[in-house]
Amino acid sequence: MASSSSSSSSSSFTALALFLSLFFFSANATAKFDDLFQPYWAADHFSFDGDAVNMKLDNFSGAGFSSKSKYMFGKVNIQIKLVEGDSAGTVTAFYMSSDGPKHHEFDFEFLGNTTGEPYLVQTNVYVNGVGNREQRLNLWFDPTKDFHTYSILWNQRQVVFLVDETPIRVHTNLEHKGIPFPKDQAMGVYSSIWNADDWATQGGRVKTDWTHAPFVASYRAFEMDGCECPVTTAVSDNVKRCANSGGWWDQPVMSELNVHQSHQLIWVRENHMIYDYCSDTARFPSVPVECEHHRH
Repeated sequence: MASSSSSSSSSSFTALALFLSLFFFSANATAKFDDLFQPYWAADHFSFDGDAVNMKLDNFSGAGFSSKSKYMFGKVNIQIKLVEGDSAGTVTAFYMSSDGPKHHEFDFEFLGNTTGEPYLVQTNVYVNGVGNREQRLNLWFDPTKDFHTYSILWNQRQVVFLVDETPIRVHTNLEHKGIPFPKDQAMGVYSSIWNADDWATQGGRVKTDWTHAPFVASYRAFEMDGCECPVTTAVSDNVKRCANSGGWWDQPVMSELNVHQSHQLIWVRENHMIYDYCSDTARFPSVPVECEHHRH
C-alpha cells in the first residue's frame, strides 16, 4: 500500500511539474528588445534605460514597435509599467495581429485616467476582421508603480489573456458550434501608445492634458516562445507546419484552464470586470452566438 501511495503521489507531482514547466515556459530566456522587436512608428520617441525600453506620447506623435517575426501559436510575455500620474486620454496597447481586412487580433488596451483614478484594461478579440468583443476590468494593483507581466497564450483550443499569470479572459475554440476560431493566420506582436481622448477616458468626456506630456510607458523582459513563421514560406505551409508542430502549447494540458486557473478567472470576473459585451443588450439585442455557449 505504501508503495502504491508513493507511486500515485509521484505521478501527481510529475503531472503538476509538467504543467508548470509548460505554462510558465522558460524555453526562451528573457530577450533584449532588439532581438525580437523593432520600432515601426516614431523611432525618435524611443529611449533605452538598461534593459528597459521607454516609448513616449507627446503632442507631436505617439510611438509603436513590432516583432521582427510572425508566429502561429505560442505565448508572448512583456513586462510593462504604464504612464504615471494624469494619463487621461492616452491608450497603451499590447496586441497580436495578422494582416489584411480579414485579420485576426488579440488586444490588451490600457486606458489612462485622471490622477488617482484606476487604469482600465480593455481586451478584444478579432476573428476574420470582426471585433466588437470588448471586455473591461480594473486591476487589483497600480500598474503605474512597477512592472507587471502581461501575456497572451494562443493555441488551437483557446486564447488566454493573463496578468501576472492570472487569467483574465479566455476565448475558446467553438468551431464545433460553427463559430470561426483564429488558427489559420500568423500574427505579429505589437505595442503602441497614442492619443485617444475621443473615447478612451470616461467615453471621451475627459481629454488629454498636454501639460503633463510626455506620457511614457516602459517595457522590459521580452519573451516569445511559439511557432515562428518565416515570410519566405508559403502561408499554407506555415499553417500546416504550426498546426502539427507538437509544440508545448498544443499539449493536452494546455487545452483548457486547470481548476486553480478557472477559480482565478471567476475571481477576476466577479471582482474586477466592469463591462462584458456578452451582457450588453443595448449593443447586442440578440446575444452574440459565442456568448450562448460559454462565459469568456
